[in-house]
Amino acid sequence: MRIAICPGSFDPVTLGHLDIIRRATPLFDQVIVAVTVNPNKTPTFSPEERLDFLRRCTRDIPNVVVDRCDGLLADYARSKGACALLKGLRAVTDFEYEFQMALINKKLNPELETMFMTTSSAYMYLSSSAVRQVAGYGGDISEFVPAQILQDVMGRFTSERSEEK
Repeated sequence: MRIAICPGSFDPVTLGHLDIIRRATPLFDQVIVAVTVNPNKTPTFSPEERLDFLRRCTRDIPNVVVDRCDGLLADYARSKGACALLKGLRAVTDFEYEFQMALINKKLNPELETMFMTTSSAYMYLSSSAVRQVAGYGGDISEFVPAQILQDVMGRFTSERSEEK
């Protein structure tokens, strides 16, 4: 079985993330979408919320599994029997960081390949941080996040704006 891992913080999941996930599914028997937990970051949504968001957004894709990764990605991939990490790229700046991470992961797990998939042009500008910024100011993010989670994401920022007043 050919298993790929599509890791990320997904804080929140965007239409760009889903584009990469959907395009990866015909290439592998199973795609594990792994919510990574970085102790150096303070996410807007808890890992459990992000897992729930991803499960709702991918439930119609039969070979996608949503899981959580708390440690080294190379070790997680080994434990799942994965042959590849799948990383979406929007721009050259994404590549510089992801290339460095690919080399580190290859050193830690020589059997693991990293595959880069370019984002569809419709989503090249899109990032979770941009979504959070627009939502934080009360802007319309309906073209940025899946409909399944739109109210949850907007609700978080609406309540935060209410608390600030």
